[in-house]
Amino acid sequence: MIFESFKFRVSGNYGSIWKERGWMPRVRWPRRGSRAYYPRKRAKSIVGRIDHWPEVEGSPRLLGFAGYKVGMTHIFMIEDREKKPDYGKEVMTPVTIIESPPMLVCALRAYTKGPDGLKPLTEAWIENPPENLKRRIKPLMRGGGAKQLDEMRGEIDRIAEFRLVLATQPWLTGIGKKKPEVMEVKIGGGTVEEQFEYAKSLFGKSIRASDVLKPGESVDIIGVTKGKGFQGPVKRFGVRILQDKARKTKRGVATLGPWHPARVMPGVPRAGQMGYHNRTEYNKRILMIGEDGDKINPPGGFIRYGLIKTDYIVVKGSVMGPPKRLIRLRKAVRKAGLPEVAPTITYINTTFHLGGGSG
Repeated sequence: MIFESFKFRVSGNYGSIWKERGWMPRVRWPRRGSRAYYPRKRAKSIVGRIDHWPEVEGSPRLLGFAGYKVGMTHIFMIEDREKKPDYGKEVMTPVTIIESPPMLVCALRAYTKGPDGLKPLTEAWIENPPENLKRRIKPLMRGGGAKQLDEMRGEIDRIAEFRLVLATQPWLTGIGKKKPEVMEVKIGGGTVEEQFEYAKSLFGKSIRASDVLKPGESVDIIGVTKGKGFQGPVKRFGVRILQDKARKTKRGVATLGPWHPARVMPGVPRAGQMGYHNRTEYNKRILMIGEDGDKINPPGGFIRYGLIKTDYIVVKGSVMGPPKRLIRLRKAVRKAGLPEVAPTITYINTTFHLGGGSG
């Protein structure tokens, strides 16, 4: 028996005999948690933070939009990626639905470029904002919008970039919310003068998701993840639970490090905030943009959300955050190599077993 075990160890083919005897060696893996996401603290705002906008060519256009996460379902579509084994066949794909009511253009902000980067130069606000917008911005800036735009035109030689200040309109949905979220969206493409005329044409109007995005396009998803509260290192980093005879603790890291340097190093897993972090997912493909919620609503509504009442966006795969979480969509900053036309969708599942009815 000893020789047999030694023979299998020498040959390197001892996994099969271990499996026959009913036991396998303990699998070891590195702890979870990338240093790229430090510090793991709560996001400052529920509105996802965007630090970079892509450079686009052509006529001026907005580079982003926003909506509210509804939930997930699955669809059947014709696989249109040529290098995939199922190319041309019908495949099932999990999707996330984002309700995207029209967004109100409430201000235009101009930036100038200095030695330290972009700095706000001037801005123009609409004259008669809706009452719900005052719930978010108090006091709202006064002054005529046309007058401020004329003043901005006089300083156009100093302006390097324009951004529209957009406000969501959650009262158009069924989530029971009146207080909007306000965010900046960059205007890309064209010259500075063309961007100004484009922004002036949208000033004070409502824009829809179909005006900014198109089916088949790849976008980046920015949002705040689902919050888990204060968690220990086992759940937060996936460290191993120590044996029963371990000293002092079991659900903790075995050692905090050496005596010197006399401090806990940054890479040591410790307890702290888990979730509610600002995250970005690149190259999520838009499969469909719809206006009729009855086409995708289950009979009893989506779980923890309800019925879709306005425009919606169907994105391939999962999206961070719980239902009703604000999700921002940005033009992709990396080349995805995916088809830029909308795929053929043959079936959309509207059957849910938990409160969604059947049909």
